[in-house]
Amino acid sequence: MADTTKRIGVSVAGQDTKEVLARIRHMEEMGIQAAWLTTGGAGRDGLAVFAAAGAQTHRIMLGTSIVPLWLRHPIAVAQQVRVIAELAPGRFRLGIGPSHQAGMERLIGTDFKAPLGHLREYVQVLKPLLQEGQVDFDGSYYHAHAQLGAKYDVPVMASALRQRSFELCGEEADGAITWLCPAPYVRDVGLPALGRGATAKGRATPPLVAHAPVCVHDDPAEARAAMREQMGNYPSNRFYTEMLAAAGYPEVMETKAWNDRMIDGVMFHGNEREVERRLREMLASGASEIVVSPVLAGQDRPASLERTLRLLAKVSASI
Repeated sequence: MADTTKRIGVSVAGQDTKEVLARIRHMEEMGIQAAWLTTGGAGRDGLAVFAAAGAQTHRIMLGTSIVPLWLRHPIAVAQQVRVIAELAPGRFRLGIGPSHQAGMERLIGTDFKAPLGHLREYVQVLKPLLQEGQVDFDGSYYHAHAQLGAKYDVPVMASALRQRSFELCGEEADGAITWLCPAPYVRDVGLPALGRGATAKGRATPPLVAHAPVCVHDDPAEARAAMREQMGNYPSNRFYTEMLAAAGYPEVMETKAWNDRMIDGVMFHGNEREVERRLREMLASGASEIVVSPVLAGQDRPASLERTLRLLAKVSASI
């Protein structure tokens, strides 16, 4: 199930589902290699959107980054994924993760304990159910005894932020998906931990997908301001605070806020040449794929998005 193809994709957003689907079709026409969706809180369900996108597209890869595991049983996820896999065979990657304590506890009142234990068992249910067509599993958190009646070519990937989650992905998943991790952290922390986990289980190291904010814009101050506006809360989240401190930004432990140095390390911004250099640097650090979350700057936000997509299509064609 490991896919080691070098690839650049885009995390898609829109005002409504029709706009999201139109953007996925537009990206395919431009030559962008992958579309990704995040299912956050009670927002739009990425799996449902990809069922429609699978029927409307032909080549573009599709992936979730991520589906929060607390909101549904893994058998329910497998039922939804089956539909996408039948509409877009060989084009879908499932990314799952525990999300964040505050959000999940506020949303559904879940007891956010042992998130990595839940994630491990979730993967252990989904992989055999999707890839072998059946599962018989009794764990500490999940029980699953089901048959799909068919096997599906769907990698099951998981979110990774700190060392232990990278190790878990190496042990169990078909790939690790980061978010906001600087390239040196991916190279020096994430990939070694991913490899340790795989070695411990006698497996080949699965691919690492780096999810990063990107802003193709000529004014650095405006780009940084857009990052603070659109990604402002992450440094105050304990998991991201700890990751950023481990990545070389210890000041975040006190400030719980972005500074220019952190933004410059995390977000790929600048003109086309500079952003392309950063994209290639991330791929050279060991990432197999980059998921770009466009950060839109300036007064003309649609033009900002289109400028970013044009660059990504150009870079995609050359890797």
